[in-house]
Amino acid sequence: MGEDASAGMGSLATDALTLLSRLTNSALDLLYPPSCAVCRREGRFVCTDCEPALPRLSAPYCRSCARPGREVYCRLCSSTPPHFDGVAAPYLLQGPVRDLVHNLKYANVRTSAPELGRLMAAHLASRPLQADVLAPVPLHRRRERDRGYNQSALLARAVSEATGIRLDERLLTRTKDTAPQVTMKSPEERRHNIEDAFQCMGEVTGVDVLIIDDVVTTGGTMSACAKPLKSAGAHSVWGLALAR
Repeated sequence: MGEDASAGMGSLATDALTLLSRLTNSALDLLYPPSCAVCRREGRFVCTDCEPALPRLSAPYCRSCARPGREVYCRLCSSTPPHFDGVAAPYLLQGPVRDLVHNLKYANVRTSAPELGRLMAAHLASRPLQADVLAPVPLHRRRERDRGYNQSALLARAVSEATGIRLDERLLTRTKDTAPQVTMKSPEERRHNIEDAFQCMGEVTGVDVLIIDDVVTTGGTMSACAKPLKSAGAHSVWGLALAR
């Protein structure tokens, strides 16, 4: 099969996944109408009135991993510089944002992903980052099979739709079934746990890649994703998450 045919098949597959996701979301909305994470009013996962009240990540924060409270670089980034060029996130993982992330990730509330992805896209518009392609942080195939979906991929689809930036869900693959990062006790353990867990599966020479995830904690996962991308020749690798 030629390159054009392969690209066409990939495009058709992506379109089919998008259509299936929309149909699934519509069906779930009928069964479980969305309600605001702040005021609990039905209609949206974050209503227009409550959106400004979400806890935002604001300066000062680490210029590399966006850790709050650091005007230049945090201790971890100073001692072990990450492989990415920087990370951005609109919100802090607190209060209703924590609930939104938990429900998306663990409670199968995948219908919130389009709305949360649009919030991430809005942040990206206010803080433009170089990006030719979006790459969601992949789950290991066993964990994705158990969960039924990859929340980072759902968010990436919404960001791509809102921004027009090309999405490649196969650019990164997870080669190790690592322990969940939340079980690690320290940033050093997190970075060691996820080290060399990802592989670049595409041509990225001279390309600006934007990694999409739901949460960035220490930056270990995004750094581990950025490492093979940089080794493969990516011009830059940035990260965008919903919350820090």
